[in-house]
Amino acid sequence: MKKYFLTAALALAAVLSLTARASAAAAPEELTLRGRLRPGVEAGCWMLVAAGERKFHIINARQFQSESWFREGAEVEAVGETRDVASFCMEGTSFEARTMRPAGDTSSGSAGAPVTNGAPARQRTRVTVSGESVVQAQPDTAVITIAVVTQNASASEAQAENASRSDAVVRAVRAAAGAGAEVKTSGYSLQPQMDYRPNEPPKITSYVARNAVLVTTGDLARVGAIIDAATRAGANNIDGLAFTLRQDRPARSQALREATRDAMAKAGDVAAALGGRVVRVVEVSESGVYRPPMPVEYARITAQDAAAAPSTPILTGSLDVRAQVQLVAEIER
Repeated sequence: MKKYFLTAALALAAVLSLTARASAAAAPEELTLRGRLRPGVEAGCWMLVAAGERKFHIINARQFQSESWFREGAEVEAVGETRDVASFCMEGTSFEARTMRPAGDTSSGSAGAPVTNGAPARQRTRVTVSGESVVQAQPDTAVITIAVVTQNASASEAQAENASRSDAVVRAVRAAAGAGAEVKTSGYSLQPQMDYRPNEPPKITSYVARNAVLVTTGDLARVGAIIDAATRAGANNIDGLAFTLRQDRPARSQALREATRDAMAKAGDVAAALGGRVVRVVEVSESGVYRPPMPVEYARITAQDAAAAPSTPILTGSLDVRAQVQLVAEIER
């Protein structure tokens, strides 16, 4: 009986000893490590190689990877605990860092000069630059504003005469512009003309009716003929002629590419002046692409002058498409 109790006691002591050792092995160990950062064999894994080439797998490396000093070969100081966790990163002891900073940095943040092998590491600086570009493109659309203006002592007569002449102008313009053109009214007004004299009430002397038509066409070769047809049919005002670019994607893309290259070249110049190099672009924003229409001056003529005038020559020229890009670049020096 005594032998039985002795055997049981010895077995219990052995179990307690094994349990205590297992608990001690599993207990986290708080460490302050100083060593070099190195990527692990498995993708996404980062190691801290401390003195004696002892390796620690940083299980929360993502927490620090946005810092500019976090890179291969950087010497860092980390405070944390070892962890007994399963991981696909098979190298070294699992280590969870509470804090990590460049070795030699006594501040609480990431500022300061990191130290690698006893020598100051290269620092990184951010610079904001902008690039501009102007691309010339041939217009593909013309916009013409044609008006008929009539005046009469009677409002109804001014309106009736304007309606008759405007109808003739619209028919003539549509025939000259072809089926692909867009013809629409852009404005209409009927206004009294007043005579103001001292010590007398204002007096209406006549009425002016005005009907404006907007013609949009992609056939630039017809622009002169449209203007000629309108004036011969009774239009007495050509309010405006402008060329624009409907299909502007290729020109916009080219302007943006060139503006971006210009900004990158400026960032490179700044880096060279500081004795460094551009290592990455942190942020890019498009400040704008500006494509103004190109106005063309056209003299206002009467219908009688137009009847005897030769065909109107129209030279389209080219449009300027402007782009501006702003970027933030990181410079290592």
